[in-house]
Amino acid sequence: MKLILLGPPGAGKGTQAAQIVECFGIPQISTGDMLRAAVREQTPMGLKAKEAMDAGTLVTDEVVIGIVSERLQQADCGKGFILDGFPRTLPQADALKRTLSALAKDLDVVVSLQVETDALVERLTGRRACRNCSRGYHVRFDPPAEGLICDTCGGELIQRDDDQEETIRNRMNVYHQQTAPLEDYYRQTGILKVVDGMAPIAEVQQQVFDILRAI
Repeated sequence: MKLILLGPPGAGKGTQAAQIVECFGIPQISTGDMLRAAVREQTPMGLKAKEAMDAGTLVTDEVVIGIVSERLQQADCGKGFILDGFPRTLPQADALKRTLSALAKDLDVVVSLQVETDALVERLTGRRACRNCSRGYHVRFDPPAEGLICDTCGGELIQRDDDQEETIRNRMNVYHQQTAPLEDYYRQTGILKVVDGMAPIAEVQQQVFDILRAI
């Protein structure tokens, strides 16, 4: 089973990917994880990525695609994989198609988690994390027992800089400009499936699993 999870930041891709990994036994592959692993292992593409990182520049699509290709050839991808956070743009999607074709692989499905922007802002701005033990909370959906104090260690709960509303809305704008067009791209190939990401987590999981089991 080879699939892509699409959705804006905070849509729940990581939560659903973890459930898919546990149920279907295929690896979750994220761009960040791949870059770090390739740099650590000093693969040819990892060395190129390190050059860009050390210079403070963006890693090029060519290097990212090369790292994806290296990763997809590893043994644990034999039964399939979940791509999370890649592709992000139409050129990356085209490059991924060529890469998979060269590896004699085809995507089975692209699952898009649909969540309204205002709901995502509420989700993300409400997140808090313990300064000491990093345990996560949400001021509305999963609040601590007392004030902004961690239930586990008594540490102070803080809001991450990237969970500020202005930052979140900027990230949403980037997503809608660059990544949302991928829905039309994959819809045209007939493999796009849309899931209501506004539903409770268990219902979202059921929708996703129904799609995957029908493949």
